[in-house]
Amino acid sequence: MDFWSDITINQWMTYICFAIYIAIIISCIYVVLTENRNPIKSLAWVTVLIFLPVVGWIFYLFFGRSLKGMQLISRHKKRKLLNTQTEHCQDISTLDISDHSRQIIKLAHSLCGATLYDHNDIAIYHSGSDKFDMLKEDLRNAQRYIHLQYYIFSNDRIGREIAEILIDKAKQGVNVNVIYDHVGSFSIDSKFFKSLSKAGVNIHPFFRVTFPQLANRINWRNHRKITIIDGKIGYIGGMNIADRYVYGAKIGKIWRDTHIRTTGGIVKALQQSFATDWNFINDILLLDNESDTRRLDAPSKLPMQLITSGPTSTWPNIALVFHKAIAGAKKSIYIQTPYFLPTEALMRALLTAALAKVDVRIMIPRKSDSKILNYASFSYIEECLKAGIKIYLYDKGMMHSKNLIIDNEFVSTGSTNFDFRSFEHNFEANLLIYDKETTTRMKETFFEDIKDSVKLSLSAWQQRPKTQSLIESIVRLFAPIL
Repeated sequence: MDFWSDITINQWMTYICFAIYIAIIISCIYVVLTENRNPIKSLAWVTVLIFLPVVGWIFYLFFGRSLKGMQLISRHKKRKLLNTQTEHCQDISTLDISDHSRQIIKLAHSLCGATLYDHNDIAIYHSGSDKFDMLKEDLRNAQRYIHLQYYIFSNDRIGREIAEILIDKAKQGVNVNVIYDHVGSFSIDSKFFKSLSKAGVNIHPFFRVTFPQLANRINWRNHRKITIIDGKIGYIGGMNIADRYVYGAKIGKIWRDTHIRTTGGIVKALQQSFATDWNFINDILLLDNESDTRRLDAPSKLPMQLITSGPTSTWPNIALVFHKAIAGAKKSIYIQTPYFLPTEALMRALLTAALAKVDVRIMIPRKSDSKILNYASFSYIEECLKAGIKIYLYDKGMMHSKNLIIDNEFVSTGSTNFDFRSFEHNFEANLLIYDKETTTRMKETFFEDIKDSVKLSLSAWQQRPKTQSLIESIVRLFAPIL
């Protein structure tokens, strides 16, 4: 009898399903290859898809796809936003800054159109209590609008205090718009957010994760922490809305972080960032043509840019700025980060700087809020120590600051961790500050934090348990998707 006539319907279905599955795997491999990514990363995905097709396909579905090219806002609407940014420093040659800083300014502008504003004023908060006290006061004084965006908006003491203020302002007729990240705030009872909405607060999650969209949304997170009040006052930094920044948490007595309150032209840049994300969520463009932030409460000449980055960006904006800043360092590089999982390029830049006798110091928490990320961060320590990089384990609690301090003139602070996720998968926002006084203040705080840290030595680190070293090496393999 003919072979084909002996095949049952079930067997036919099996063959068809197998053929479809093979076609899907081949299609995924084709997409990986044609995206022209980093060859090492592309080879890793192709290898996984070939040898572990089921697991590989699931991992690729959730973590491997790219959002590059997706538009958060149309060109027409973006032009409208840019038209509100009329006052900025156009001739950077007149500023009293180094040539290296001028190059960073040009790079940030080329990457994402980051406008340089040269009349600003800032207050730096390292205490959650001080930051939230000031934020609550500013929110209570809002007259026209409040734009508030946080990765985590907790339903705890601090969160409820902020929520009550927002509800009160909404009842007074103030336009209150809130963005929270759906994954970051996933553990928060939805009733908390619904109560805000019912009270008149316009509140929306970024990339709401539901079953049909689970695979194409769960890996992309909006990690920004931005507030704009009446177009006059802005906040940006690393603190979420949560009690841990004021009252501490289980892993330590405090959560050490950095947040900035700013006035001046840079508030326009914060407004543009928020408006872009708001437009993506509900296709509404927020414009403010009434406020004039050119010199408002900002007598000092403090040049700053806001740089944003995300999976939809053409380039890894913040990673490239960090690389440029590190590669051009002449004297010192100080980094504070909760997680240290650098890209290959950034790791080489740090090693090169240290070997060239630049003073490179990195501070991470001894105990992180994530054991896996702790192990992954620790896997880079030995190589750093061999190159002469000084590593400090913050022992007082959770080091959650995200600061990069270069030489005597450059500071970057904001929401960006020094890791793959922040550089490639998250929507992030950082201030780039070109100012000697601010740099000096941030350095002084860094050395204050050293007093609460333990400096590692290569010989002592190499004596750690072999099991820990093995776990670090295994976890490091997953660093790009952690």
